[in-house]
Amino acid sequence: MTRKRLFATALLLLTAVGTSAQQDARAVLQAVARNIGADNLTTLQITGMSGWDAFPGASYSPNDDWTRFELTNYLKQIDFNARYLRERRTRQFGPYPRMGGALGVPEQGTNTLDVIFSRDIAWTQEGGGDGPLGREGYMDGGPIVDMRQLDILLIPHGFVKAALAPDAKPTITSSRPTGRPMTFVTITALGKYKVTAAINDKNEIEHIHTYLANPMLGDMLYENDYGPYAQFGVVKFPSVIRHSEGDARLNPGHSALQVNVSDVKANTPVDILPVPASARVPPQDASKIESQEIAKGVWYIGGIRHGSVLVEFRDFVAVMEAPLNEKRAIAVINEVYRLVPNKPIRYLVNSHHHFDHSGGLRTFAAEGATIVTHELNRDFYDNVVLSPTPRTLDPDRLSVMGAAEGRRPTLTLVHGKYDITDGQRTFEVLPLQGFGHAATMVIGYLPAERMAVFADASPQDLQKRMKLDVTTNVSLHGGVVKGTN
Repeated sequence: MTRKRLFATALLLLTAVGTSAQQDARAVLQAVARNIGADNLTTLQITGMSGWDAFPGASYSPNDDWTRFELTNYLKQIDFNARYLRERRTRQFGPYPRMGGALGVPEQGTNTLDVIFSRDIAWTQEGGGDGPLGREGYMDGGPIVDMRQLDILLIPHGFVKAALAPDAKPTITSSRPTGRPMTFVTITALGKYKVTAAINDKNEIEHIHTYLANPMLGDMLYENDYGPYAQFGVVKFPSVIRHSEGDARLNPGHSALQVNVSDVKANTPVDILPVPASARVPPQDASKIESQEIAKGVWYIGGIRHGSVLVEFRDFVAVMEAPLNEKRAIAVINEVYRLVPNKPIRYLVNSHHHFDHSGGLRTFAAEGATIVTHELNRDFYDNVVLSPTPRTLDPDRLSVMGAAEGRRPTLTLVHGKYDITDGQRTFEVLPLQGFGHAATMVIGYLPAERMAVFADASPQDLQKRMKLDVTTNVSLHGGVVKGTN
């Protein structure tokens, strides 16, 4: 047999094996569809009256899970044919401690977050303004529209319908990971996301997961676990939904939502809201830069809600804050070099570990900056954020350049006052003790200029806890405020 015929025969065998595997997967999926009532399903409405919600990316410390709130009302509506999703969460602090980021939840009373996805547009109807989400992507990672479409696929009925579509190519694996038979079916969604469902021997989906790009966590685990199934009219549906964002094996921050399902309705009309004009406006451009010299050799780099501060020294510069994501970090770095040419960025001071204030750390590390941060961040930054783990969904500068440079990012840990100085100018980095927003909070202080630089705090917080001599307050969210405390 010629080499060409051998190749053709091998290709036919591989094609046959692949086709057989897809047929096996489809047979499993069809059994699941019949069991849970996914056949002929056009809409689904899920209601819950209890559970908890959380604020991913804003835990009190890196050793804690995401900040949690009591869920008092939950509604999720899906129209599969219209590619429409609406998720409405009403929450309050309830029994949970008022620590970490609050996501708009007040000290007293409730807050509602109402998010909508309609075909190719996602927006916030309530709890964030009628318009696109304030940042470029969820937790400043991948596109928000991708996440909302994946939310539909992470519902058992949504996964089955997508996996049985004519153009889907499901693959199947069987094993006994806990001593009982489980079948794992994987599909590719939106051309790049691998979505896997774990199916038990009762033809019920117990777990669905995929990965989303995130500046801090890299390929971030994004998953739903499902509790016991119950019959709701013509469909079977889990009585408990547990949603995670992050991998507990890497960091405690992962538990994002638990809904105790009270009712599920199938094939009832869904009121599809029209897309508001404001939702078609592009989200804020993270690269927008506006700079202001606020003292000799000190600049506030703003342009969006998250700012940075540049401090010039004799033969180097320091920057406080690398917010949001790599796009923002690159814009800030370019501005630094425009304002102060020919001096290296030797230090990046990180106010705290919350993702919106730390998403650009890796980019500054790739630039050679030492990361100055609170000592509580050591393990999280070393083992997760700055680790060389591959980032396949959204490679950044550190993942591309780190191996070639052959060096490990450097951390300087703050546990008391730490001075950045050249012998002439001093920039003090000080921990803000006992602050409920984050256990890892540090502030910057320029004693000669009597200037304090801080995030997610107020001048009163600083004065109460630190008794600094300050005439200029610089908020990394609000800009410069002259005057004494």
